Amino acid sequence: MDDLLYKIALTLIPQVGPVTARNLVSYCGGARAVFEANGRELQKIPGIGPAIARNILSREALERAEQEIAFLEEHQIQALFYLDDAYPRRLRNFPDSPPILYYKGQANLNTERIAGIVGTRRPTPQGIRACEEMVEGLLPYGVTIVSGLAYGVDITAHRKCLELDVPTVGVLGHGLQQVYPPQHLSVARAMVHSGGLLSEYPSHTQPDREHFPMRNRIIAGLCDALIVVETQRRGGSMITAQMANEYNKDVFAIPGRVKDPYSEGCNNLIKTHRAALVESAADVAYLMRWDELDSTRAVQQQLFVELSEEEKIVVDLLSSGSGESIDFLATASGKLNSELAGILLELEFKGLIRALPGKRFILV
Repeated sequence: MDDLLYKIALTLIPQVGPVTARNLVSYCGGARAVFEANGRELQKIPGIGPAIARNILSREALERAEQEIAFLEEHQIQALFYLDDAYPRRLRNFPDSPPILYYKGQANLNTERIAGIVGTRRPTPQGIRACEEMVEGLLPYGVTIVSGLAYGVDITAHRKCLELDVPTVGVLGHGLQQVYPPQHLSVARAMVHSGGLLSEYPSHTQPDREHFPMRNRIIAGLCDALIVVETQRRGGSMITAQMANEYNKDVFAIPGRVKDPYSEGCNNLIKTHRAALVESAADVAYLMRWDELDSTRAVQQQLFVELSEEEKIVVDLLSSGSGESIDFLATASGKLNSELAGILLELEFKGLIRALPGKRFILV
């Protein structure tokens, strides 16, 4: 519990964001060590000036962290630190990912397949139907659905997941002391038992406007595939799609009628090659190669006897089928990039993996 106190306190220091928090942990050797350092030691860390050093030394963040832990215990909420095994591995290596995530739920945040579904807050009847059909079509592939619990496409996806008993996680732009919008409280309560609610914000953080674009980066980073159902050319869904592209995620969009304002965003994503055109969940599964991966998994398991222990580790890390960066593989395997490059090359020679743009690799 003491370690958790320091981990939470790290995120409550004024003027300390995700990048600075990770920098502090890296230089000091841990969250506790940050608060045990003196002012002179802190100011030797790049980016830490007198003001931030004073904020750390004031102990105010530790006092707030004690209150936060009491809230977590009362409401059975988990605090996931970015170095913890339970922290979503898909998010861990992005420099702007939250150092702490607050989670209430049952769904596995490191499950094999996660798809994000986003779209307009005012979908057409066709958009609602397309969203529901997408969720239903993804059911056979064992996909967990992530969205933002907002009006429109988000809540449609969550409700359909609950109807079909599909795990679904809502990423919130406020603390877990409330649900916004309040009209979705009953859905959120049901999601806790079959999915979950996730936020980077401590308790009693209000749903301020600036929090929601930040929330969108978690949706983008948490999923393997992001599916945009209906959206105008500007808005949260387009921000999420942009972030997913920056994170080298697979982005898909359902096309709509030309000049229809609610399809303009999807059509533009497709037209500018920022999203692949899909009409159904089967299209998503085909492009993600989920069918192929399911059919060849037994064969791959047989091939393990021909692999070295190091190669087995890398193949296992790539088993999600979505592709992983060399930085993630190096961190997860504990190998140097130079050493890992040789392992990856050997696996390519054996026909088990192939390279993707951006130094990412995927099983074949």
